[in-house]
Amino acid sequence: MTLKNFRFFFNNELTHLYPKTEIDAFFFRVVEDKLGFSLMDVFIKGDSIINNLQLKELSEIIKRLKKEEPVQYILEKTEFYGLPFNVGPSVLIPRPETEELVSWVIQDIKSQEQSISIIDIGTGSGCIAISIKKNTLNTNVYAMDISIDALKIAKENMKKNEVDVTFIHQDILQLTKLNRKIDVIISNPPYVRDLEKKEIKNNVLTNEPHLALFVSDDNPLVFYKHIADIAKNSLNTNGVLYFEINQYLGAETKTMLLDKGFKNIQLKKDLFGNDRMIKANL
Repeated sequence: MTLKNFRFFFNNELTHLYPKTEIDAFFFRVVEDKLGFSLMDVFIKGDSIINNLQLKELSEIIKRLKKEEPVQYILEKTEFYGLPFNVGPSVLIPRPETEELVSWVIQDIKSQEQSISIIDIGTGSGCIAISIKKNTLNTNVYAMDISIDALKIAKENMKKNEVDVTFIHQDILQLTKLNRKIDVIISNPPYVRDLEKKEIKNNVLTNEPHLALFVSDDNPLVFYKHIADIAKNSLNTNGVLYFEINQYLGAETKTMLLDKGFKNIQLKKDLFGNDRMIKANL
């Protein structure tokens, strides 16, 4: 089968499940990863032959896409903040809005001349901690997660990106303070309420780890409150706390931080105009 014919077949098999733009994105990603064809190659090398062994592997990928499995899990990789990351069902697939949070932190600390310590709570794939470490100087970066499987992937990503991050296995809800003073705490904890599940795409709902996504409707800020308390006990003077937040709970998160004695609170919107990040000083 030629590349041109395979593209027609690929589109035809998935057209009832996904919009064309998403199918095209899947196609370009798959043929680059599995066949080594660039975007330009797809258009100028359409008569290239895909052999039977390659076709078998590509057909298996189509079957998995039909089950609405995320393409990042199928290929076991993604990109975040311009860096390569391994991903799997034990970690969330990094989102563009989290890149905005990372960018905010990097912009704030990149001019620091003195060494500063940073911890990422609920690190998952390690994308936040590793991206910050890769793009800053004079930083000691730590990362914490409850999941052993997530930490295994995060450590792989640390090696892949050639940085040094200290990983900690810990249930944050069982902790009252960190075992060292820290200058910056950053976290993207679970924040999707059960009532919002109807807004979540099926490929996310079925495949990504619920442990890292959902909280109960009656206590949606459970992780934020607990991490804020830990921050009060663990941040150095003038220390900073950053959160990625539920877009519907910006005001509530800000009020919670005020009630706990934080100051200089900044609520920031993402590129889509949603309340998505918050920053507070101790």
